[in-house]
Amino acid sequence: MNRSLKLKRTRSLFLLSTLSALFLAAPNVFAQDSLATQTAAAGEHLQIAIQADEEKRPRYTFDGARPKESWAFATDNDVLAPGKRDRDYTYGVNWAYSGDSARDAAISLQQPLASLNSLVDMLPEASATQDQFSHEFGFFGFTPDGLKFNADDRPYASLIYFSSSREQLDQANNIAWKSSLTLGVLGLDLVGNVQNQIHAGLGSNKAEDWNTQISDGGELTGRYTIARQQYLEGWSDSFEVKSTVQASVGYLTETSWSLSIREGNVNSPWASFNPELISYGEKSTYTSNAEATNENYFWAGVTVKARLYNVFLQGQFRDSTQTYSANELRPLIAEAWAGYTFAFKSGHRISYVLRGQTSEIKAGDGDRHLLWGGLIISKSI
Repeated sequence: MNRSLKLKRTRSLFLLSTLSALFLAAPNVFAQDSLATQTAAAGEHLQIAIQADEEKRPRYTFDGARPKESWAFATDNDVLAPGKRDRDYTYGVNWAYSGDSARDAAISLQQPLASLNSLVDMLPEASATQDQFSHEFGFFGFTPDGLKFNADDRPYASLIYFSSSREQLDQANNIAWKSSLTLGVLGLDLVGNVQNQIHAGLGSNKAEDWNTQISDGGELTGRYTIARQQYLEGWSDSFEVKSTVQASVGYLTETSWSLSIREGNVNSPWASFNPELISYGEKSTYTSNAEATNENYFWAGVTVKARLYNVFLQGQFRDSTQTYSANELRPLIAEAWAGYTFAFKSGHRISYVLRGQTSEIKAGDGDRHLLWGGLIISKSI
């Protein structure tokens, strides 16, 4: 299933140009004011306040206090879904935080992200929005069925990543723009070693063939993402609907449209919870600078994606034991999810989600739907 040399060169040139844009965009922003100065122009301090007379949920407003901060930890695993399986997107772990500490962090991709956003030139003026900043670190992996290398199944693949995100909320139009820049490394041993340590503790089978994974030994990769979320008015106090359009370039190059709902005792800001922005283990957490409040609600949604490139199946610059060519993959895939969240006034919240994806591989043993579950624990500080 290895692609021809011509296709491999084309793919390499495409990814090289993508990564070059990610890195070369960074210097442009340093000629501008600092990110903190730009944010201050939108208002010296920001806060979330509940406007019960106008909204059915807390909404972001300008006020005289600093915003709340939050952190979140999430883990995904196919064993958290019904049935017995250990394959495809097999597990992921991530940790995220948001607030002033994220905006001012010493280790951050916010400056190059701001530069890329200025090149896109689609986002609203900072003075018209409230900004929310966050960072995320995590890793996740993919395995074939039975944890054994199979040239007719999907390849082993893994990613360790760091991501910075910026959300800009247009209050007047109930629109939220979220942009993210992610840098990561493919093909390191960490993801496979963690999986095998867990399996050893549980007495499960060992994954023997991680040495066949995509970009085995390590390869730098990256991704830039931008999403536009629209809150849809006209529903009841307990029912919330929003639509999202998203595009990304890099190790996952795709466009998508999503429709998501929340139903129940919903009190947190509509833009604070983004299950439609998840890409496997990346950004599966809840972070918000909203005031802590009691909540319990059901959430669900569906996404349709037009995917042009998937590094976890097609590989990148380095030679890999097994890769798929574009004509062996379906360009259109769909995802669906359903979850439940319970939040406490102390600021703690816990969520469970079940997610599924239609088959991306056209034929062979790898032609099957994906299913996994996830747990999210978060805290507003």
